Amino acid sequence: MRLGLALGYWGRGPDPRHLPLAREAERLGYDSVWTAESWGSDAFTPLTWIAAHTTRIRLGTAVAQMAARSPVTTAMHALTLDHLSGGRMTLGLGLSGPQVVEGWYGRPFPKSPLTATREYVDVVRQVLRRAAPVEADGRFHPVPYRGPDGTGLGRALKPITHPLRPDLPVLLGAEGPRNVAQTTRIADGWLPLYWSPTRAHLYEKALAEAPEGFLVAPMAQVRVCADVAEGLLPVKTMLGFYIGGMGHAVRNFHADLMARMGYEEEARRVQQLFLAGRREEAVAAVPDAFADEISLVGPRERVAERLESWRAGPVTDLLALAPDRESLRVLAELNS
Repeated sequence: MRLGLALGYWGRGPDPRHLPLAREAERLGYDSVWTAESWGSDAFTPLTWIAAHTTRIRLGTAVAQMAARSPVTTAMHALTLDHLSGGRMTLGLGLSGPQVVEGWYGRPFPKSPLTATREYVDVVRQVLRRAAPVEADGRFHPVPYRGPDGTGLGRALKPITHPLRPDLPVLLGAEGPRNVAQTTRIADGWLPLYWSPTRAHLYEKALAEAPEGFLVAPMAQVRVCADVAEGLLPVKTMLGFYIGGMGHAVRNFHADLMARMGYEEEARRVQQLFLAGRREEAVAAVPDAFADEISLVGPRERVAERLESWRAGPVTDLLALAPDRESLRVLAELNS
């Protein structure tokens, strides 16, 4: 199992710890470093900055939001950074949810998310292969555009820049079983959310036809500390925000995922409290057991014991989220 460093996205401003952590991860032998975006900092610019200050570590987006860019624009970002980094780029994509797609990007959330994802990846692949001018008669991502409000003058084009790697890896953040199953057919890997090594059976059917070399790369908060309850608090804070605030009361993919993992009543309670403005109570309502099974928190011996269950399943890459330098080092030692 390879190790990656997941830096997430910025909060109020740039995090001065990110670049030193990325360089330390490279020194420790980590395989990859990943950035994200929500509705603030973008995923590609910080990754480019990290690329300029490292030499070996692979670079990934976990995830770049599809609604933020047309598929050809995303492919341009990926092929450009792949050239600048000497072939280190991995493109992780996610659909996000209606609240962000419609509220931030100002476009409709697709009524057929699987179709929209499949079309998006197809266009990205065409750009990266550069085998022919890009053409896609898609419902959501038609290229060239031939809609009734167009000029009719658009023509199919190939990228001017020759991609460094036509097979640049594309990974997808997917949550529902059908979405995960589709990911095994159209992508090179899967970026799970809330992965629990004790519940890997939930995805056995969806992953059954995954090809050889298919990547399974979940993120997990990692914190080596003496007090487990204290170490779980940042995990619960993150879960409270995602389950309560990253979605609408009637459509929240994160809450639905928690429910499928056996915590339906608790997920709805967290939602209710968060949406009522009772955020501290929402965080407290996140079960310690749930936060614990999707993270690696506690003394070194406890983390070492729990790490074995992560290595025993289908996970190929563990992306450590929000670690300090000491936790980063200990995880590298335990996984060696």
